[in-house]
Amino acid sequence: MRIARLLGTVLGTTLLATTAVLTAPAHAGPAAPPAGPVDRTSLDRAALRDSLDAIHEAGMYGVFSSVRDGGERWTGASGLADVATGRPVAPGMRHRVGSISKTFTSVALLQQVERGRIRLDAPIGDYLPDLIPGERGRQITVRMLLNHTSHIGDYVVGAFPSLAEGSTASLDEERFRSIRPGELVRLGLAAPATGRPGELPGSYSNTNYVIAGLLLEKVTGQNAEKHITRNVIDRAGLRHTSFPRTPYIKGPHPRMYESFYGLIDPPRDYSVYDMSWAYTAGAVVSTTDDLNRFYRALLGGKLVGKASLDEMTRTVPVSGLDYGLGIYSLELPGCGRFWGHDGAVFGAGMTALSSRDGKRQVAFAQNLMKYQSLDDDGFPQPHAIDDALYTYVVRALCPADSGSAPGAGLASPDARDGLNKRLPGIDHSQLTKGLRFDQLSN
Repeated sequence: MRIARLLGTVLGTTLLATTAVLTAPAHAGPAAPPAGPVDRTSLDRAALRDSLDAIHEAGMYGVFSSVRDGGERWTGASGLADVATGRPVAPGMRHRVGSISKTFTSVALLQQVERGRIRLDAPIGDYLPDLIPGERGRQITVRMLLNHTSHIGDYVVGAFPSLAEGSTASLDEERFRSIRPGELVRLGLAAPATGRPGELPGSYSNTNYVIAGLLLEKVTGQNAEKHITRNVIDRAGLRHTSFPRTPYIKGPHPRMYESFYGLIDPPRDYSVYDMSWAYTAGAVVSTTDDLNRFYRALLGGKLVGKASLDEMTRTVPVSGLDYGLGIYSLELPGCGRFWGHDGAVFGAGMTALSSRDGKRQVAFAQNLMKYQSLDDDGFPQPHAIDDALYTYVVRALCPADSGSAPGAGLASPDARDGLNKRLPGIDHSQLTKGLRFDQLSN
């Protein structure tokens, strides 16, 4: 989920307990041979390795990433997958992707639009009258769910009720709780609305994408997770991407640590967790390579047609983002516009961004969340990790001769602030303003 939009910043901070964490070297995977001519925008592997190391040195436990430029590919990792044993993080590890799952769900629904089973501008009450009855069901359209302009409230605090009481206790109490999607929707509908349906700017809400999953089940007659697996994940050729069937992740993966702004001290491992609370809004597990492959297939027209892709990339303002249908855009001055999503669940975060032609891509994962400290008013403060992440993203997406490499145009405070607001970690939502983090305790 975009916990960045819900509970403050996503990429949190703690002081590392051992110097081994600070000095563990990057583990860069071998680069695949170029599939075609290498032009002047080819990858600077040494700079990528150094900037990935800098994220770890700034305090992130572990970070791993995949970068593509045309036919060139680089993978790297820096830091620890397990702080207790010293096991290093490695390229190719599986990780919870959080709200990147929303792009998968949106693609599956757009496929049904292409088949004529769903109309984007039809009221959701036409399809799910018992789930969303009355005036709300008549006013909120399918499109409003997908672009977060429904203004239905979020269910996360309802699902983890201790958060509303100033405690993180329910994060542990609910580890193995299985919660049905209909209950998540009920909690979201019971939360205060954030505006009128269709009103701009929109307001990011995970409830929208739980409803989207139930809509998919209604029109296909199939389990939503199985349908997305068959028609999106398998169709894109993703070999290490799945909806988890148990609280455990299969295959090599890092432990996933949650600090909650220092309130969980030391940070606690949340890599074992029942993800039914995230459902089609945020339960997917994947790798950085698979995410790049997925967005390349999507933007290349292999998963939906041109008309559907045009709808997906038609953006509106939502919680500080230029948001389409399950995908958002990020403008890097002098470098271009990039498309993708980021996501976070307790202990885990991922980000994936691609140029519109799918040639330039970065996906990265981190295993320490909400590491920032809080100010006197209880709001998260920027950390050195945020600057290091900024530098890495720009290094990965912007060629050295584009004028946007670190130290060039994007190094200005205004440009840096614009990018940071779109990376998980430096933004605040209405929910953030509604909770007093200075009153939280574990």
